[in-house]
This record gives sequence, structure tokens and C-alpha cells, in this order.
Amino acid sequence: MAHDFNEYIITKRYVLNRSVAIHTTIIESIFNTTSTIAIVGLSENANRPSNRVGNYLINNGFEVIPVNPNLESVLGQKCYPDLIQIPVQVDLVNIFRRSEYVKPVVEEAIRIGVKSVWMQDGVKNDEAAKLASDAGVLVIMDDCIYRQHKRKVQM
Repeated sequence: MAHDFNEYIITKRYVLNRSVAIHTTIIESIFNTTSTIAIVGLSENANRPSNRVGNYLINNGFEVIPVNPNLESVLGQKCYPDLIQIPVQVDLVNIFRRSEYVKPVVEEAIRIGVKSVWMQDGVKNDEAAKLASDAGVLVIMDDCIYRQHKRKVQM
């Protein structure tokens, strides 16, 4: 049975209350159609989760584009001040920002035509998620892209 995944906003709570099979299928679909990931809030500090996740994604074949207005480069990649300045098509925006700062990032993500928005563990903004979903963008909230990719790879 085919699903219109745009009707789903995935969160950890969703998995507990709905079909894990649908959740897994959506996550797999995202990974299968993603090659370029912009990480908003990527830190140069190797001890920060954003840095470890970015390094993991690079080592697993993804093109990672850092987005941080305070840095020139991270993980050997040029850093951009915002999503709008990125000169290539981005498939997925991975957000490492506090929940209250997510909406402007999602608005930029919609503007540049991403397929998916992924808010990391602890990051949840229902208003931003609805904006993205209404624009046809798949949304993952309060979940870790690293953890989900490791699961996929181990399957």
C-alpha cells in the first residue's frame, strides 16, 4: 500500500502512538532520497553532538553543508550563514537549534525547496512542522539522524 508521507510529522511520540512500520518506511525513504544535508547549528567543537553527527554523516557518504553564521568552516567544509546562501540544492535540513529558533530555519528550508526537515533530539516545534508539512516537506522532530541511520545501516 502506497502512502502519501507528506501527511505525517514524525516524532518519538508518534512512534509510540502509531505504526512503527510507517515510521520506519518514512525514515528509509528519506535516507534513500538524500545526498546533501545542511546542518544548521553545526559546531566546530568536536565534543558537541552536532559535530559528531556531521562527521558521521560525511563518513557515511553524505555531502554535509555547515550552516552557522559565526564560523567560516567546520569539518573541512565551507560554512554558510543561512540556508539561502547555499549555492547547491539541499535535500535535507538537519536542525541543531533550540525549539524556539526553529521556525525561521524551516521557513528558509521551504524557500530553498528541501525534501525533508529533521529536528534533532529535544528539538520540537509544532508550528514549524505544520508549515513544512503543508509545503510538502517531510518532517522528523525530536529524533536523532545519527541513531536512525545507524539502525538503517545495521538492518
